[in-house]
Amino acid sequence: MIDNTPPISADDADYANAFPREFGWEATQARARGRGANSNASGRFESYGTLPFDDGWGDIPDEKPTPIRTETIREKPKKAITYNASPDLSFDRTLNPYKGCEHGCIYCYARPNHTYAGLSAGLDFESKIFIKPSLPRLLEAEISKPRYRPKTIMLGGDTDIYQPVERDLKITREVLQILAEAKHPFAFVTKSALVLRDLDILAPMAEQGLVRVCISLTSLDNHLSRTMEPRAAAPHRRLDVMRQLTQAGIPVTVMTAPIIPAINDMEIENLLEAAAKAGADASGYVLLRMPHEIAYLFEEWLTINFPDRAAKVMKLIRSMRAGKDYQSDFGLRQRGTGPYAELIAHRFKLANTRYGLGKTKTSLRTDLFRPPRPNGYRQMDLF
Repeated sequence: MIDNTPPISADDADYANAFPREFGWEATQARARGRGANSNASGRFESYGTLPFDDGWGDIPDEKPTPIRTETIREKPKKAITYNASPDLSFDRTLNPYKGCEHGCIYCYARPNHTYAGLSAGLDFESKIFIKPSLPRLLEAEISKPRYRPKTIMLGGDTDIYQPVERDLKITREVLQILAEAKHPFAFVTKSALVLRDLDILAPMAEQGLVRVCISLTSLDNHLSRTMEPRAAAPHRRLDVMRQLTQAGIPVTVMTAPIIPAINDMEIENLLEAAAKAGADASGYVLLRMPHEIAYLFEEWLTINFPDRAAKVMKLIRSMRAGKDYQSDFGLRQRGTGPYAELIAHRFKLANTRYGLGKTKTSLRTDLFRPPRPNGYRQMDLF
């Protein structure tokens, strides 16, 4: 595949959303096996950008796509915990060991974050992973401060804390060990079976009401799952993870997110039923979100993988977003508006009731918290 497209001015901050309609965009074939995005278009903060264009030479059978290897980039954050005041979220603080995600989910709402570093939200996002080895020590120092008040921390609010690089780096495990010592409540969402590695930490914390695990389950169709989430665990493996977590006494929420019309919305009831049988006791969903570069990347992916229904999918998405690709308004961005969005919400609610999900979800405890004593200082407790 040869990318010989001339540069395109990016003066418009939202130019990525206009790519398919205003710059003669046409879909190209997948460039790398095991990757979600099909291109590496420049981000919205670049002065100039390029678009992939198939000039016909990419159809030569003997030409093989260049393998894209994962690269890790060490980052030195100034703080561990990020706070938010979003009314759409049930938590006010997050912690992210990694930026970028090798799972390669085409729909990931965190993709645009890579553009702040001058990288692409496309292939760069899933092959150039920022790692934070100093995060555990920063966390320990922050929750040791006298003024710190514990509330549930959402681990990996942006990207998966159990993505492939964690197997060797173990930054997430170090974070869990610190939270376990401090008896600090936390939750996280993952679509990786690597979470089972840390059952020795998670199970004792669950006994004390300090942890909840959310497993993302977007489809029971292996082919669709591999196409949308190329390096994540297969659907049957995620269900097995739910079973093992619940058997260990760890409460599990199933996240059927995102719901994509005419792609996986027909599976809502089956997803919730399968998760309930695997032990999940709560559920949640989010309608597909396409902020900034995701609109272009998703439509490109859609045109390549589902050409028979691409136009229908985009029409339905826009019908739930007031005619746009995306609405960023609080209260609307997670659920959308209009008849189709209301239908999805109604179906989800009915299935939730039918399979007994959402009844046992409880708040995590904060009364057990005891500040860690960093730098090896260990003074005996008075009581």
